[in-house]
Amino acid sequence: MTHNVLVVDDEPKLCDLLASALSQNGIVVFTAGNGLHALKVLECEDIDLVISDWRMPGMDGPQLLAEIKSRFPQLPVIVMTAYSTVKNAVQSMRNGAFDYIAKPFDIDELDITVNKALQFRDILKDNQRMRAELDEHRQIDSLIGDSPSFRRVLHAIDSVRESNATILLTGESGTGKEMVARAIHTHGNRADKPFVAVNCAAIPEGLLESEMFGHRKGAFTGAVADRVGRFQQADKGTLFLDEIGEMPLALQAKILRALQERVIEPVGDPRERKVDVRVIAATNKNLLDAVTNKEFREDLYYRLNVFPIPLPALRERVEDIAPLARHFAHTLGAAAGKRFSGFSPQALQAMARYSWPGNIRELQNCVERATIVASGAVIEEEDLPAYLFASSSADGATLIAEGSVPADLEAALAEVEKTYILAALAQSNGVQAAAAQLIGISERSFWYRLKKLGIHVDKIVR
Repeated sequence: MTHNVLVVDDEPKLCDLLASALSQNGIVVFTAGNGLHALKVLECEDIDLVISDWRMPGMDGPQLLAEIKSRFPQLPVIVMTAYSTVKNAVQSMRNGAFDYIAKPFDIDELDITVNKALQFRDILKDNQRMRAELDEHRQIDSLIGDSPSFRRVLHAIDSVRESNATILLTGESGTGKEMVARAIHTHGNRADKPFVAVNCAAIPEGLLESEMFGHRKGAFTGAVADRVGRFQQADKGTLFLDEIGEMPLALQAKILRALQERVIEPVGDPRERKVDVRVIAATNKNLLDAVTNKEFREDLYYRLNVFPIPLPALRERVEDIAPLARHFAHTLGAAAGKRFSGFSPQALQAMARYSWPGNIRELQNCVERATIVASGAVIEEEDLPAYLFASSSADGATLIAEGSVPADLEAALAEVEKTYILAALAQSNGVQAAAAQLIGISERSFWYRLKKLGIHVDKIVR
C-alpha cells in the first residue's frame, strides 16, 4: 500500500533530506515550509502521516499539532525538535502527537518511528472501512422483494458472490445497481478488502484516465504530486464501474488491458503495476447497440459480460412496492425521529398504480417526502406527492386496455424521457445540473440525453 507523508519544516534542505530518505521506502512525500501551508496541503491531499518541526516561524509545531488534532483527529503526527528536552517531548505526546524524534536524527530510527505511525494509520483506516461496510451491510436489507424477477437477482448474487468473475449489472436508472454491487462484495470472498465505486459519467473525460490509473508528479498541468488511481485503491477488493457505457472509447482499450492482464500504467509512468481487482460494471444503456454503433468496444463488452445480472424495473415487480415502501418509511422515519406503522390501503393502491420511471430511487424519494408531511403513524394517500395521481391514468395497464399500445416502443419511450427532462429543466429554470439531480441521473448522462433527444436548453429557459 502506498502512503502519503507530509513533512513540515522551514528548512528546505531538511525537507529534501527527509523526502529522499522516505521515498526510498515507496512513500510519497509532500513538503510544506510552515504550518499554514501544511494545513492547505492537508485540505487537498489524502495524507497518512505528518512529520512536523517543533519550532517554526508563524504557526509553530505545537499550534499545527493542535489544528491537526482538531480538524483531522485520526491523523498521526510525529514531532521533530532540536530542543529535545523531556518537557517538549512529554508536552507533544500529551497534546496528541504519535511520537517524537530528536534532531539530528538517525535514519534507521526515523524509519522505525515512521513505520509504526503508518501501521497505526492503516489500522485506523481499516477500522473506518469496516464501520462503513457495516453501515453498507445494513443497506443491503434494502434488497427487499419476493417477486419472481427479483428472486432471480438474489439467486444470481448468491451464485456469483464467492467467485472473482467480472459482473455486468444492467437495468434502468434507479434500479439499485450499486446496492447489488455492494451486496456481492459484502457477502463475497473480498468482504474485508476495499469497495471502490467510480461513476464513469461523473468524471470529466480529460481526468478519467488519471482517476482510474493514477499519475506521476508532473505528468500534466496540475499534477503536483503522485496520485494513486482507483484500480490500486481497490487492490485485493472490488472496483465498481458505474455507467460504464459512458466511458470514452480511448480509455476503453486501457480498461480492457487492465482486466485481461491485471496490470496498469499510471499516467506519466511507464512502469507497470500489478493489481488484483474484482470488477463489477453497471450500465443503463444497451451495450450491444452501443457496440453496433461503434460507441463501445466489442472486446470490452464480452470481457465485462462474463456474468450478467439484469435488474428489473420497479414496474415489473409491483408486488415488491409495498414492502420496499414500508422499509423506507421505517428507516427514513427513524432518522427523522418519527415512527410509522405503515401505509393506508389507498396509499398502497396509489403507489401500485404508478409506473415509477425513476424506479427504487424515485420510490425512496416519494416515501421520504411522505414521512415529512405525514402527521400520523399511518401514511395516507394525501401524504403522497401529486404526480403519482396525475400520471396514474396513463400507466401501461390502462394503455393496453384501451388498445393504445405504441407501434414503436423506442420512440414512445423517448417521448416519455423527453417529457421528464423538459419538466425537470422547467422546474430548475434551465440549470442542467439541478435538472439532472431532480431525475436522479449524472450531469454527463443528462448531457448525453439532451444531445440524443435533440433538446436545446436555450430554447426552453424562461
